[in-house]
Amino acid sequence: MGRWRKLDPQLKAPAVMTSAAIVGCNWCMDFGYWESLRHGMDPRKLRDVRVWRESEAYTPLERDVMAYAEAMRLTPPEVGDELVERLRTTLGEAPLVVLTTMVAVENMRSSN
Repeated sequence: MGRWRKLDPQLKAPAVMTSAAIVGCNWCMDFGYWESLRHGMDPRKLRDVRVWRESEAYTPLERDVMAYAEAMRLTPPEVGDELVERLRTTLGEAPLVVLTTMVAVENMRSSN
């Protein structure tokens, strides 16, 4: 279980919620909001997920994470090498794998 904790929860939440927002899963958004708020996530960041590109609430790293989640959600996925390399350099290999897994799981469960 410790392997799944390699990604900072402050980055996991916006990634997962971005995926849910793209799919339009309101339940997923509500649950993600509640769960993330309980774990100390900034409420403004949680509220601004749907308008993350226009919001000033996010750091450049959070924006990269959300862009990655969004690009993974597209069919076919449109994740660019430059973005992956930026995330790999900033986060490290293990957190990037966890990020990818969390977004993939959210894509799968929100689509059903």
